[in-house]
Amino acid sequence: MPLPALVPPGPSLTPEQVERGSRHLLLAELGVDGQRRLRNARVLVVGAGGLGAPVLQYLAAAGVGTLGIVDDDVVELSNLQRQVVHRSADVGRAKVDSAREAVEALDPDIRVVTHRTRLTGANVDDVLRGYDVVVDGTDNFPTRYLVNDACVRLGLPEVWGSVLRFDAQTTVFWGRAGVQLRDLFPTPPAPDQVPSCAEAGVLGALCGQIGSIMATEVVKLVTGTGEPLLGRVLVVDALRGRWTEVPLVGRPTPAPSLEAQPMPDVPVLTATELVRRLADREAGTDDFLLVDVREPAEHEQAAIPGAVLVPLGTVLDGSALTDLPRDAQIVVHCQVGGRSLTAARILRDAGFDAANVDGGIVAWMDAR
Repeated sequence: MPLPALVPPGPSLTPEQVERGSRHLLLAELGVDGQRRLRNARVLVVGAGGLGAPVLQYLAAAGVGTLGIVDDDVVELSNLQRQVVHRSADVGRAKVDSAREAVEALDPDIRVVTHRTRLTGANVDDVLRGYDVVVDGTDNFPTRYLVNDACVRLGLPEVWGSVLRFDAQTTVFWGRAGVQLRDLFPTPPAPDQVPSCAEAGVLGALCGQIGSIMATEVVKLVTGTGEPLLGRVLVVDALRGRWTEVPLVGRPTPAPSLEAQPMPDVPVLTATELVRRLADREAGTDDFLLVDVREPAEHEQAAIPGAVLVPLGTVLDGSALTDLPRDAQIVVHCQVGGRSLTAARILRDAGFDAANVDGGIVAWMDAR
């Protein structure tokens, strides 16, 4: 069902903007009016990874006036197989900075707002508030539910996508229209039920396919063009070349409030505290096991002295738990702290005394 345009037309287009968007202006469904709406739109992209990268590129090329980027990670060499907004020279840089430069290089008129932060129940509403559309390109379920619940509270439409191995899904959620993530997946899966791309792999080109569709959905919502994927989930089987559509019917279930969202109780170590405790351990006055849950290739590139490599996948499937000590604290780290937080939660649920290093090895390198 067609929807009215989400964003009113902005100021008249400059001569350069007319030339830049000329192929849009030729489309009767968009035209000058639609292009002015795009220039007036404020779109937040959560995650500058496999899905966020093509979304950012195509929204920038489309002339979206304000693009917000949320990501707390840094570019890794293994990202470049699918996260096409980044380059080899960006390895080690913050993804928000790399993505911002790519967008600005494509169209200097675009205002880019970077949010180098991890979304939590305490900050998610403040980050999302003020945007017209939210695009969720994240790769973990806790953040997906966090973002969708906030969109429901704030009345924002959300373009959502998910890619793993050769399979993908994308749709549009809008609590105001009665459809949200919890209608598709009522409850988050257990941590060990769904592997991540780092564990199961992902076809890079498929991220581009789905990201392009997600960018198209944003354009349709902003300009009131066509029928958005609201109440319909597009399912892609890349290996068989099949695209199917699954209807999604909303239920009158309100999103949980911030107060209702349980916050995991995982002790946190700052990088400075880790430096001090490593020195104390060397002196024999502290005792703990430092665990690196990154992949072997990451560990080979850079490692904290004395850290034991225990890839996250072995924590998720439980195979690593039998070899970990229960009579000493386990301090877990990854690249920037996200994967290690997941591992620490699982370890604590299994009865281990586990803590997470905030900021991971990147913060440790700055603090040592």
